[in-house]
Amino acid sequence: MASHNYKVFSCFNRKFTVTEPGPPPDVQKAFSEFADGASSLSGDQLLRFLAKHQGEVDCTAVDSERILQQSRKEDRESGLDLHDFFRFLLHDDFNSPIKSQVHHDMTAPLSHYFIYTGHNSYLTGNQLSSDCSDVPIIKALQRGVRVIELDLWPNSDEDDIEVVHGRTLTTPVSLIQCLKSIKEYAFVKSHYPLIITLEDHLTPDLQAKAAEMATQVFGELLYYPQTDSLMEFPSPESLKGRILISTKPPKEFLESKEYDDKDNEKESADELSSLPDQTSEQETDDKSAPEYKHLITIHAGKPKGDIQDELKAAGAVRRLSLSEQALEKASESYGADIVRFTQNNILRVYPKGTRLNSSNYKPHIGWTYGAQMVAFNMQGYGKSLWYMQGMFRANGRCGYVKKPEFLIEKGPHNEVFDPRRTLPVKKTLKVKVYMGTGWSLDFSQTDFDTYSPPDFYVKVSWVINNYANIAH
Repeated sequence: MASHNYKVFSCFNRKFTVTEPGPPPDVQKAFSEFADGASSLSGDQLLRFLAKHQGEVDCTAVDSERILQQSRKEDRESGLDLHDFFRFLLHDDFNSPIKSQVHHDMTAPLSHYFIYTGHNSYLTGNQLSSDCSDVPIIKALQRGVRVIELDLWPNSDEDDIEVVHGRTLTTPVSLIQCLKSIKEYAFVKSHYPLIITLEDHLTPDLQAKAAEMATQVFGELLYYPQTDSLMEFPSPESLKGRILISTKPPKEFLESKEYDDKDNEKESADELSSLPDQTSEQETDDKSAPEYKHLITIHAGKPKGDIQDELKAAGAVRRLSLSEQALEKASESYGADIVRFTQNNILRVYPKGTRLNSSNYKPHIGWTYGAQMVAFNMQGYGKSLWYMQGMFRANGRCGYVKKPEFLIEKGPHNEVFDPRRTLPVKKTLKVKVYMGTGWSLDFSQTDFDTYSPPDFYVKVSWVINNYANIAH
């Protein structure tokens, strides 16, 4: 308990008493039970508490002794008293709500994971007039983002490659600068594979130049697929420390705005219809740079024709891109087909083109249908981005989170999970908030009001499908 005095009009004193929270009744009960009514908890008793009450059956006597040494007061020779025990329960090193190590199975195909994905990763601000730079790419990699998007365009002389948001007022940055920064920072936060998605607006000559740049800069870090058509994606574990390229199969550069295939400039109606090509697939292959095509591990595309046919297409695994609007529209009729598609293939969802201020959408809608790459503007701000950042704090912040089994497995009749189908309740989750503590240390008692201490409150939010239920 602490007292604080405040001067009011330079002549009156106001006194406030701040009560420090003590151990709640449940903690007191657990301490008394495992201490056998004594005033302190021994190493053996703490080990029994960890195994029986906390379910940490792998803990050893060495672990409990280390906890004793780091949690008890310096003047205490042995055991933990009630307040030491309470301090241990709040200690991030011992009881962090999120494990700091990678603990998911990382040997499944890439399609079995949610992947920390950026959108227009080179933009410093809005989508129309901000600068393009390698700085936001570096910041994203330092936060653990595992998918970086680059838009490749010819420079004004058409003899070099720029990274820029095409047909806007954004200022370009050179491709070689972005590639060098990616190499330097690719694995500073996570050793699991980095995927570069390319929006290619290049001529065949510049495609060859881009391939040469990537090969020279990345060297042995660059993963080359053994075949043009993968029937199953490799696992994150097998691709540790490697860089993968994902883009559409090479095609002749089209200058006409009518055939611009930039993802976020298409509205949902366009994305669910065919995108016409003036060049046949055979002509495209003849004119494209073979060395560029050889670099592509994850072949990408957008729906051509009926979306359901695209989702049901068999054969080699691939990546499909849908805008947030297109996903919502498709999920109304083809929810189970989307889930089935994402069991083997990769689905990328990106912000609609009207988000000019680099805002974001609700990421859990894409996750509900198994979308691995829910692409976000990482330079943005707000609740949606906080959801994304919170999601990828999981699994040691490695940028890969294993999907729940119900999104991966099939039933006895080959049925899959349908997010829109009402199912019986299998488990009820109850969350009890005991207390919140610690934030008062971050502020002066007069930070918000010269004459009284701040009144803090907690907002707890949980996301269930498409809804956020908030309690104060």
